[in-house]
Amino acid sequence: EPFVADEYVERLAWRTPGGGSRGGEAFDPKRLLEEFVNHIQELQVMDERIQRKVEKLEQQCQKEAKEFAKKVQELQKSNQVAFQHFQELDEHISYVATKVCHLGDQLEGVNTPRQRAVEAQKLMKYFNEFLDGELKSDVFTNSEKIKEAADIIQKLHLIAQELPFDSLMDFCCYPLSSPGKYHDLECQLIQEFTSAQRRGEISRMREVAAVLLHFKGYSHCVDVYIKQCQEGAFLRNDVFEDAAILCQRVNKQVGEVFSNPETVLAKLIQNIFEVKLQSYVKDQLEEHRKSDAEQYLKNLYDLYTRTTNLSSKLMEFNLGTDKQTFLSKLIKSIFISYLENYIEVEIGYLKSRSAMILQRYYDSKNHQKRSIGTGGIQDLKERIRQRTNLPLGPSIDTHGETFLSQEVVVNLLQETKQAFERCHRLSDPSDLPKNAFRIFSMLVEFLCTEHIDYALETGLAGIPSSDSKNANLYFLDVVHQANTIFHLFDKQFNDHLMPLISSSPKLSECLQKKKDIIEQMEVKLDMGIDTLNCMIGQMKHILAAEQKKTDFKPEDENNVLIQYTNACAKVCGYVRKQVEKIRNSMDGKNVDTVLMELGVRFHRLIYEHLQQYSYSCMGGMLAICDVAEYRKCAKDFKIALVLQLFDTLHALCNLLVVAPDNLKQVCSGEQLANLDKNILHSFVQLRVDYRSSRLARHFS
Repeated sequence: EPFVADEYVERLAWRTPGGGSRGGEAFDPKRLLEEFVNHIQELQVMDERIQRKVEKLEQQCQKEAKEFAKKVQELQKSNQVAFQHFQELDEHISYVATKVCHLGDQLEGVNTPRQRAVEAQKLMKYFNEFLDGELKSDVFTNSEKIKEAADIIQKLHLIAQELPFDSLMDFCCYPLSSPGKYHDLECQLIQEFTSAQRRGEISRMREVAAVLLHFKGYSHCVDVYIKQCQEGAFLRNDVFEDAAILCQRVNKQVGEVFSNPETVLAKLIQNIFEVKLQSYVKDQLEEHRKSDAEQYLKNLYDLYTRTTNLSSKLMEFNLGTDKQTFLSKLIKSIFISYLENYIEVEIGYLKSRSAMILQRYYDSKNHQKRSIGTGGIQDLKERIRQRTNLPLGPSIDTHGETFLSQEVVVNLLQETKQAFERCHRLSDPSDLPKNAFRIFSMLVEFLCTEHIDYALETGLAGIPSSDSKNANLYFLDVVHQANTIFHLFDKQFNDHLMPLISSSPKLSECLQKKKDIIEQMEVKLDMGIDTLNCMIGQMKHILAAEQKKTDFKPEDENNVLIQYTNACAKVCGYVRKQVEKIRNSMDGKNVDTVLMELGVRFHRLIYEHLQQYSYSCMGGMLAICDVAEYRKCAKDFKIALVLQLFDTLHALCNLLVVAPDNLKQVCSGEQLANLDKNILHSFVQLRVDYRSSRLARHFS
């Protein structure tokens, strides 16, 4: 513990008799002082003793340090001497080793010819046994020494091949014995390999395969291995999965058996493709090749896809340097006869299938498809019939049928989508854009021309004349469905065709074809704008039937309670329905274009209609209310020009009720100032009080 002087003194005083309590009866200061003095003397003696001991230890430490330093110097000198001796010994060892290596080379130079001579002597001994016709050596009679016997037979066989034919004739027994023995031993080794494979003895298989490597029958050994590997491997219905599992299992084993595993595995895969897969593919395709094009194409696509997927799995194995080319050639060898004419089968099936889908639809509607002319005379005739009332033949009554079907479109697009997928998979890369364009052309022919275009033509022919009563405007329904269908067509163009042709010259050709289709349809839609004539005709019928002359010249000027006329209410209701129908049938700028045209014609109709009547003061107010309702209806068009026209018409109607003294002021207002004076005059003339000279004078 650390030394604390105060505590030490306290303990000393406490132990001293008479020093434990100050001021008490037992306290003895003299005795305490005496104890302190004695204790101080003891401490001084102790200090002197400890100091002497410390000085002695310091001297001893200095002495030992000098001795240790001297000893270290002696050891360093000894180490230097030992290192010099080690260098000398190393040089001597190197010298001796050089001599030994030289002696070894000399001994090897003498021993190698001797060993060769011994081996040659053994071969001559075995050769003599073949000449005598008796194989007495243990190496030939002991089945366990088949490896040594194989080595000897192989060497004798090579020697026999180097001897000239004349020399062989001198040894008449040799041709009868050695080649036969070579073949027998080869067969024996292959049989041994086969047995070891059946027993699953990998080490024995590896040993026998190494011996057979130098024999001509080594390839036969590989064939036997491949054949036995496939025994019982293809028991399920999925030959592709069986092949993948087999190759996976063999890949783990072949490296342990053969010295060239990549060659053996490649030969196994080649055998699987050329025998198993080719036979399976042929059985699956030939059954439907001529009888069922749809099933044939589905099977071809499925088999080719599964084969390429198997090839991708096999790419994980070591099959040599260019395994990609190797596997591609194997796939091509199986499918070449089917892929050469694939696109012709595809186009033929797509054409017949699409025609059947369309015909089935028209049959379900009990409709006999008509041949509707699109030439110049037919167009002229149709336009004249629609714009005039000349009897150029009745319009076609479609009974409300648009002849467009979402189901038909989905079926056609689905068939084409599958065709694009097959084309992408089965076409050669160089032929892919061309084949995709042919499929696209079939889609255009049957979807756009035979279905959409036919429906538009039929719809145009079914547009009633402008003087028809209760005409049903089904053409807008045709436009609506055609617009929806074309969006689906455009989506398939972008999603499935574009990836196939994006980097080829066929891209511009397809885009141009699509553009031509759009322009052709827009021409027919523009022709269908004459539907607006029918709408205007319907409005005329409503106004003619509902509007009365007394509406604007009531008999009792003080008893008019209606806000607007019945004719106005029915016309506005009809217009709102048509506007909504147009918005649902079209999209984009087409909506604004058609609504603006309808709005302008609607304004012209109301303008001309109002000029057919004379207006009393209260009748003028009622006309203003009607125009205000028409203007409210015009707001639904959301076209600025149409709203502006009705605002001006509303201002013109104010001329029917304004006081004669304010007439000039109203005519010079913001909305009427720019109008022709004749137009203003024509409205003022509609007032019943116009005959008064005062009103005519104010206006003039």
